[in-house]
Amino acid sequence: MVRSWALEDKTHKLSVNTQNRMHVALKTAIILHKVPNHPLKRRDIIVDRLQEFFAKIKHSLGNTLVRALLFILLGIVLYAVMFSNVKPEQLDVSLFQTAPQTIRAPIQVEDKELTEKRKEEARSQVQDVYDLKTEYSENQVNLIRSIFELAEEVNAEIAKEMKEAAETAEEKQDTEGTSSGDTSAEQPKVEEPTLEEKIERYREKLSGDVSSELNDSVLGALLQATPTQLNNTKDLTITAVNHVMSNRIPANQVENAKREVEEQLKYAPLSPPLKDAAIALGRYGVIQNEIFSLEKTEELKKQAVEGVEPVKILQGEVIIEEGEMITAEVYRQLELVGLLNNEDQIRPFIGLGALVIILVGGLSLFFRESHSDGKHSELLIYSLIFIISLIFMKLVSLLQPINSQNIGYIFPAAMSSMLIKILIHDRLAIINTILLAIVSTIIFNRDVSGAINFDIGVYILLSGIAGMLFLTGHNQRSRILRSGLLVSLLNMVVILSFYLIKNSPFPSLDFSYDALMGIASGVTASVFTIGLLPFFEAGFNILSGMKLIELSNPNHPLIKKILTEAPGTYHHSVMVANLAESACESIGANGLLARVACYYHDIGKTNRPKFFIENQMNIENPHNQISPIASKNIIISHVTDGVKMLKKAKLPKEIIDIAEQHHGTTLLKFFYHKAVESGADVKEEEFRYPGPRPSSKEAAVINIADSVEAAVRSKNNPTPEEIKEIVNGIIRDRLQDGQLNDCNITLKELDTVAHALCETLNGIFHSRIEYPDMKKLQKGENK
Repeated sequence: MVRSWALEDKTHKLSVNTQNRMHVALKTAIILHKVPNHPLKRRDIIVDRLQEFFAKIKHSLGNTLVRALLFILLGIVLYAVMFSNVKPEQLDVSLFQTAPQTIRAPIQVEDKELTEKRKEEARSQVQDVYDLKTEYSENQVNLIRSIFELAEEVNAEIAKEMKEAAETAEEKQDTEGTSSGDTSAEQPKVEEPTLEEKIERYREKLSGDVSSELNDSVLGALLQATPTQLNNTKDLTITAVNHVMSNRIPANQVENAKREVEEQLKYAPLSPPLKDAAIALGRYGVIQNEIFSLEKTEELKKQAVEGVEPVKILQGEVIIEEGEMITAEVYRQLELVGLLNNEDQIRPFIGLGALVIILVGGLSLFFRESHSDGKHSELLIYSLIFIISLIFMKLVSLLQPINSQNIGYIFPAAMSSMLIKILIHDRLAIINTILLAIVSTIIFNRDVSGAINFDIGVYILLSGIAGMLFLTGHNQRSRILRSGLLVSLLNMVVILSFYLIKNSPFPSLDFSYDALMGIASGVTASVFTIGLLPFFEAGFNILSGMKLIELSNPNHPLIKKILTEAPGTYHHSVMVANLAESACESIGANGLLARVACYYHDIGKTNRPKFFIENQMNIENPHNQISPIASKNIIISHVTDGVKMLKKAKLPKEIIDIAEQHHGTTLLKFFYHKAVESGADVKEEEFRYPGPRPSSKEAAVINIADSVEAAVRSKNNPTPEEIKEIVNGIIRDRLQDGQLNDCNITLKELDTVAHALCETLNGIFHSRIEYPDMKKLQKGENK
């Protein structure tokens, strides 16, 4: 019987080798177009070549130099897509030429010449400041009063002198008469000074300025007036001067003020000489009392100059419209913003280079500690998605002439974030969204070189993060589409908020146009995500949630093979899938991966299905007819055969690893003890699976669930206590045998797994009502 099995196995191997050779021949024939209608289509060959190409790149990324070259490539792409947006525009225009296009300022700059001109205008518009000198009125009144007082003083002195002279002459006469004895002599006469002499004396008392301003008739009238007349004249003159001088008298109004004094004194009750004298003194007493204040005027001019805002040409401001004539002022502004010269043209390129270095440097730091093959795959996938997003962004920006306002709103910002979340992880999706938001502020700068469009940056940041957050669940296509629709709604709200924040008249037509682009952005993001996802999954052989759902389709060739060739194994796989999925989800592992892997983990049993107990229905167990060693080889071979079949079908590596590890290096106890009992010289290592042991939580859970399902199924109506004992016993056995040493599952998580397995098994093997036999009931009724 052993010889028969060996012959059968040899025949099987020959058959397999023949099939492999035929498969290679068919594949070659397709390449040479000899078998064009064979199911193995050219697309599969292209996918194979693509996978090989990306595999070589991923392998080369283990070299530090190659990784550095990849980051340099990203930097070059970044620099290239933003180069035209920072390149200073040069115009070939001349004075009095018609503008060939609408010209906008590429930068913000202060127009110093126009600013100085406005400052001079502000200075010239400041009125001179004049102070009212109130003390001038008092001084002039005192001056007029002094003039009158001096006249009184001159008259008093003359009267006194005459009196003294008369007294002296009288004493002298008395003395002479006594000595001569003649007492009848006449009284001596003292001559009064002439008017001219009085005026001369008067002028001596007056200051030189006053004396020169007053003529002899005025002084003579004052000297000839009686004290009463002089006092009245003084009062009238002082009152008139004080009244006129109480008002502002600028330089150009002095003569008018003098005439006003003259009018007031013209009808005074004075004699003509005194009236003329009063008028002359009143005119003399009125002077300018509003004096120019240089200090205050300069202070006001300084304030006016400080109040002049610097004249700036704003970035994006229209300097001249298309078709207008370039005047000298416009030409000066064009020169000022650097559109007519080549000075400082290197600055924008240096700034762009610095920005690119910062962005790429941040990415390199993020991937710096990544040296595993999986991380290299993530780096390559991210680089492709990032470059595709940049190309999309640049293509959209080229439509700027169609809508010079907000064409960037149509960019599918959520596409890259959703792709990266599905293919890699959330954290990198957030970093990517931030980078794209920064780049977009320059690419969508509204045709103004070097401008920064912060609105579009905020829009892309919010849209990208929203796409990632709205994408939940198992990432089915329907969920991607739903996420895109939600992003469209959020885009509309963000655009509306921009319009409201600006607090300007609400342009309904512009908002409708921008909102339509926001809706298109979310929808196209989901469409592009769905469209690009299969290329990444195929090219990198990525196991995404959508790929897992596709692999779980019962129409998959391998699942149909299990169902038709090993129905018992198919039922066992489904049961294990239910157990493993609930247990994995209870500890935060990938339940969907566990379920799908269970569908394929026993695919190797389809080579010899009758040698496995779940497929032995109403037949004798073939292991009873062969040796324990042959049985061991058949049982163990289902793992290795399954791995070969899965690799041949190009299933993802994660599923192949679980199929290879689902028995670990456990011992086939039944056949080992059977061999020992038969007296054969065998070692325990010979009856162990080749392994490797489980290296992930999903593989560890499936390892336990596979044994648990088989053990519980062998029991007839197991109770919850029996199920719990079986589950705990198998987990304890795996721990003692060291089968879980290579995975990162904890003892606490194993307790959770045990609880989840027990709950699921209790639901499957719950007690049922025993229905009565209808035939027996009928027989009892007939009796």
